[in-house]
Amino acid sequence: MKKYVYLVTDRNRSCLHVGMSTDLMKTMAFYRKMPNLFFDAGQQLTRLVYFEELNSESNAIQRFSLISKFTRAQKDKLIRAVNADWVDLTVGLDYENILRTGIQIRPAAAMLS
Repeated sequence: MKKYVYLVTDRNRSCLHVGMSTDLMKTMAFYRKMPNLFFDAGQQLTRLVYFEELNSESNAIQRFSLISKFTRAQKDKLIRAVNADWVDLTVGLDYENILRTGIQIRPAAAMLS
């Protein structure tokens, strides 16, 4: 099973969080739905700015541990190497998922009910 190590940030890029997941889309959906328990609205971690896909849990844990120890400057450099504009990568992942599974069009009658 594939594992992902990722970095998420807020809209102001002031907070960076390192995480690990088996499903990035579900994880990002959780971040977006999470209430403002720990952060105010400006600090909600809703932008996926970096991720790595790894083939084993042990590799993912090692990489997660390493990136977690990075300084802020090292994390910034890691992100900028692949995502210079800090674009939210979930848009691309969502599009890739649509292409892989196909667009599901519901009949008009089902939409009305």
